[in-house]
Amino acid sequence: MAAASVSHLRRGAQRYALLCLSRRRFSSSATAAAHLAATARRLLSTTVGSTAPSSGEQYKPPPFDSFRAASLASSAPPLESPPIDVPPSSLPPPEKAAAYEAAHEQATLACQDVELEGLKAGVEAVRSRDESPEEKEAWWLLGRSVVSYCGSPVGTVAANDPSTSQMLNYDQVFIRDFVPSAIAFLLKGESDIVKNFLLHTLQLQSWEKTVDCYSPGQGLMPASFKVRSVPLDGNSEAFEEVLDPDFGESAIGRVAPVDSGLWWIILLRAYGKITGDYALQERVDVQTGIRLILNLCLSDGFDMFPTLLVTDGSCMIDRRMGIHGHPLEIQALFYSALRCARDMIGVNDGSKNLIRAINNRLSALSFHIREYYWIDMKKINEIYRYKTEEYSHDAINKFNIYPEQIPSWLADWIPKKGGYLIGNLQPAHMDFRFFSLGNLWAIVSSLATQRQAEGILNLIEAKWDDIVANMPLKICYPALEYEEWRIITGSDPKNTPWSYHNGGSWPTLLWQFTLACIKMGRRDLARRAVEVAEKRLSDDKWPEYYDTRAGRFIGKQSRLYQTWTIAGYFSSKILLDCPEMASILICDEDFELLEGCACSLNKSARTKCSRRAARSQVLV
Repeated sequence: MAAASVSHLRRGAQRYALLCLSRRRFSSSATAAAHLAATARRLLSTTVGSTAPSSGEQYKPPPFDSFRAASLASSAPPLESPPIDVPPSSLPPPEKAAAYEAAHEQATLACQDVELEGLKAGVEAVRSRDESPEEKEAWWLLGRSVVSYCGSPVGTVAANDPSTSQMLNYDQVFIRDFVPSAIAFLLKGESDIVKNFLLHTLQLQSWEKTVDCYSPGQGLMPASFKVRSVPLDGNSEAFEEVLDPDFGESAIGRVAPVDSGLWWIILLRAYGKITGDYALQERVDVQTGIRLILNLCLSDGFDMFPTLLVTDGSCMIDRRMGIHGHPLEIQALFYSALRCARDMIGVNDGSKNLIRAINNRLSALSFHIREYYWIDMKKINEIYRYKTEEYSHDAINKFNIYPEQIPSWLADWIPKKGGYLIGNLQPAHMDFRFFSLGNLWAIVSSLATQRQAEGILNLIEAKWDDIVANMPLKICYPALEYEEWRIITGSDPKNTPWSYHNGGSWPTLLWQFTLACIKMGRRDLARRAVEVAEKRLSDDKWPEYYDTRAGRFIGKQSRLYQTWTIAGYFSSKILLDCPEMASILICDEDFELLEGCACSLNKSARTKCSRRAARSQVLV
């Protein structure tokens, strides 16, 4: 474990030196050492040492599969981005880069022990804290939902509802659904189930997935998997357990789960930070899995924007709801996954271009979302006065948004102090709906600026009766109704107005709301939401979602004893009592990203950089 930690620190030092090389900004060794020491203290404030052994010590996780790594390496497209040409004269002497690396490693090692001891105490505080009856019930139910494979835990079922015999796919382990369960287990010091989950889903990544004779790109993570018993070698009396994944070929609409790989990367980093098990991240098959996911996300296409282009139903909202294009939820998870992956990728000659590509994408994505997705009263008034059909490099209305798109409800709904990130942006189209998950994770990952993050929470507080009401939180606001519902959802009977994904209330969003509030110093707001949920969740048997505008009814097709409802509540309670543990998921603002920009390498007069505007926005 100690060797893995030192290796992790050295990798971080190399990555930092590479980051400096890509920006071509260097100073004296003394200045560098001081800057790196401060950086190390900031980074290590979110690091946790290994905890006491958890259950399942006899289990040996899947070993490194050399055949899988070799087959993926031979058939996958290049794992690096095309090299970026940097003028030789701009590169510093090798001794300067070495000085950065040595200073970073020294500063990191110096403050590591102090930081780890503090976070270990946080883990012990979680274990020893008093729990309410609702929390004890939630923890018991969470344990009952655990799925075992070959005698060891590998995840939790989506729901364990005894009142229905039609489980559909609710008896499967979903990657996105397991994340709040994984956080709960990690906070309680039971990390084995999370490690097993990460490794087994990684092995499923290499499976062949085909829909109508067409296969998606390598690196796609499954939406879910199920443990099945099959006859052993045709013997009807002997059985073996196998994992049966679903990559979307069985899902409603046959949509690939874009968010699965992003959540997997985020969870992998959280596991490493709270356990100190950096050896898992360094395994060759894990490194290969990370790069394959990034390969899918960073591949070149026809799009002019740094945002990911996806189809409807590719995330938590997995039915037709008019989010195709560049939905905020995917962009926030994409940004967070890039930040997490950059911390875990091994630095070597084969990964330097990949890390440069990640930094460039992060820089472009953060500016794009902050500049074009943010709306408040001032921005709405600007859009209201937009001129259209502008043809120039200096156009103000870059996306040719028609002012008539501003919905009638918005001007009276948005508060004077506050704002939010819109749901989607495409040429001539802005989706002005408020989507909770995308806005909350933009705060957690620092995709939103400090001012914007404060504005989002101010809006939620001001519009509490709309977004929280009788059960937190609305998945989106407002609901699609009447003709708009018929056209956009295709008259979906499950997504009727103020139900399910169409304005339903989802208690699982509590843990993400709690993280955002902790990051912004607004724990009072999170406690208020948890108190609202506590009044009903246990008595209502932990439903999946609630219906009606105010969230008063249990969802008409809601499963009971929904696992991520249980885990979301339980994790929120722990995080509120031990807020320092939120650091395993939170990313602080990376001001260095605003300094680096790929267009600085392009001398074309047609290319204009807007990073100065982004930096000024951060400082507002």
